[in-house]
Amino acid sequence: MNELKNKLKQFRFMNGELTQQELAEKVSVSRQTIIAIEKGKFNPSMKLALLIARVFKVNVEEIFYLGEK
Repeated sequence: MNELKNKLKQFRFMNGELTQQELAEKVSVSRQTIIAIEKGKFNPSMKLALLIARVFKVNVEEIFYLGEK
């Protein structure tokens, strides 16, 4: 079974060490939501995934991908 994985933490650090709080504010969610996404405990909606990708100016597939369990 494939599960949704992400490189969100790496993208935050590659982009000027953007904090979880700063990213959360840019996409209008709580810091706890960003933490949960990074830990793989919460899968973002398509809208949220697209908003996050827009912050980093990349395609959504560069941050979120299907990985083996």
